Amino acid sequence: MHERKIPLNLNCGLDLTGEVLFGKWKIRLLWFINEGHRRPSELQRKIPDASRRVLNIQLKELEEHELVSKIIYAQVPPKVEYYLTDFGKTLIPVISVLGNWGDTYEERLRNVILKR
Repeated sequence: MHERKIPLNLNCGLDLTGEVLFGKWKIRLLWFINEGHRRPSELQRKIPDASRRVLNIQLKELEEHELVSKIIYAQVPPKVEYYLTDFGKTLIPVISVLGNWGDTYEERLRNVILKR
């Protein structure tokens, strides 16, 4: 398990939000689950740049933070689906606003990012 080098700082809302959403794919996972892509294989197809292992780790963290719930169906082969919790659904409008901001400033952001 990952050991923290810097202690947690949970003194404000931004720190708390960052702690819950920190992870390259978490925002996309929440968005795609909300869009109806609930099976791990569907999520993997939607985020092909991420390894299955990393997606599983981040899904587990989202589950630990009570943003998603996992249902395992008793069948052969086993079937797993993820759903947003009511708490997780409260993030969708926030993610939507962030996405719209990115779309609005797409060209500028792309230029700034590619400068590095």
